[in-house]
Amino acid sequence: MKARVHVMLKNGVLDPQGEAVRHALGAMGFEGVNAVRQGKLIELDLAEGVTEADVTEMCEKLLANTVIESYRVELI
Repeated sequence: MKARVHVMLKNGVLDPQGEAVRHALGAMGFEGVNAVRQGKLIELDLAEGVTEADVTEMCEKLLANTVIESYRVELI
């Protein structure tokens, strides 16, 4: 089984990397991009018996900084 963990900065947290991407897109002539939020995708290849609760614990302890980031676990 695999799990995908989508990690994004929480609303209200400044995203300087996203802002740099938005600015660069504008400089390249791509108009109409009002905001960019950048995150990360972590894909885990899990052994049999690892549960969604285990992955959630991994997120809480290491994969996401829960003070400023939110995450979503997707089992695939």
